[in-house]
Amino acid sequence: MRVLLLLLLILAPLQARAQTLTVFAAASLTDAMKDISALWVKAGHPAPRTSFDSSSTLARQIEQGAPVNVFASADEKWMDYLAKANLIAPDTRRDLLGNDLVLIVPATHPVHLDIGSGFDLSALLGPSGRLSTGDPAHVPAGIYAEQALRKLGLWDKLSPHLAAAPDVRSALLLVERGEAPAGIVYRTDAAVSKAVAVAGVFPDNSHDPITYPFAVTKAGDTQEARAFLAFLSTPEARAVWVKRGFKVE
Repeated sequence: MRVLLLLLLILAPLQARAQTLTVFAAASLTDAMKDISALWVKAGHPAPRTSFDSSSTLARQIEQGAPVNVFASADEKWMDYLAKANLIAPDTRRDLLGNDLVLIVPATHPVHLDIGSGFDLSALLGPSGRLSTGDPAHVPAGIYAEQALRKLGLWDKLSPHLAAAPDVRSALLLVERGEAPAGIVYRTDAAVSKAVAVAGVFPDNSHDPITYPFAVTKAGDTQEARAFLAFLSTPEARAVWVKRGFKVE
């Protein structure tokens, strides 16, 4: 009996750890995902381990074998990347959210600009200012930003002045600190900072639709993982997404 009790005491924490989910999510989802994780815990589940970074960085970590249950990308490209590598459970993939691309400036120097044909962003940057955004080589926010600037005929002029950040929250931080006079981020990122102001919104037709695909990974496909993914579409979770400024699909 004493041996059995000892085994139960040893196995109980192991089972608890096994049920704890690991969620990899795009940096722009940080605040909302933390809020929803708190609701998940309130519903009686163990707190998920969350990691927030550029979608590209997270996807590559999953490719390299990181133990992850749920992946949330800020664009289709990096979810497609994992799908082609047969690393997600295809029946779980779903687009849950949308977003807007905005131009931000320090809140101490607010301006309003109509972003469209004839838009002059170089005047806002000045002779030596940098435009902060995610690295267009791999960060979704930067990829959308490059698309928009190309559509508006500004890419060739502005690309030499780009401050390419490793993720969208780092791009936001550069403007918050006054290290860049302007930046391109998602509307939801601008909303979490009192140190920046939205100067304008990029037209939807200037870039690909901003969508957030979610999926359970093949290696981390458990009943709990699927339950968490389903939880992200509940009325309670949807209220959080909306409050944080996301478009709910």
